[in-house]
Amino acid sequence: MTLETLLAHPDIARLARALSQTPGRMVALDLERRWAAIALTLRLSTAGEPELLMIKRAEHAGDPWSGHVAVPGGRMDPDDADLAFTAMRETLEETGIDLARVGRILGTLDDVAPRTPNLPPISIRPFVVAAHSELAVTPSAEVAQWFWVPLSDIRDERAWALRSVLVRGAPREERTFTYREHVVWGLTERVLRQLVELLG
Repeated sequence: MTLETLLAHPDIARLARALSQTPGRMVALDLERRWAAIALTLRLSTAGEPELLMIKRAEHAGDPWSGHVAVPGGRMDPDDADLAFTAMRETLEETGIDLARVGRILGTLDDVAPRTPNLPPISIRPFVVAAHSELAVTPSAEVAQWFWVPLSDIRDERAWALRSVLVRGAPREERTFTYREHVVWGLTERVLRQLVELLG
């Protein structure tokens, strides 16, 4: 299925309109601050349903996001032209998907930042990207798993709940989204919640 088929899907068309009418709130770009960008990559499944690419990060000592379920993305490099470039470059490096070639940015969600003081001070810009259906994922060593989540599962209220998660080895109650065996919390949960609100 083509990119145009995805863009014509009622959910994606509504999402694109919402992103156009209400762009994400952006923190002023301060080059003294650390910046990162993530890509919420959407495609049509073979059944014709929009779905979102998610990854589980590989376990690495010293990485505060080690083992987390997230979407592709990472820190801005000094040579990156802008944060949109960062999101596409990181997606290519982590998954082998060249969004510059097969995707189209629909807009941005609100910038987010960690709420835990132990984490590095960083602002993260989420980009929503529509992509061609025929995507071959080639994960890098940074990615332990990758999978596609139907938007219908993300919109299912039963998937969202308060639950206990382990944070640096200690249990803590967090707002979560659960898909099969994958539990999403923290920054990614906040970003997915923004997406659900725009989808209605």
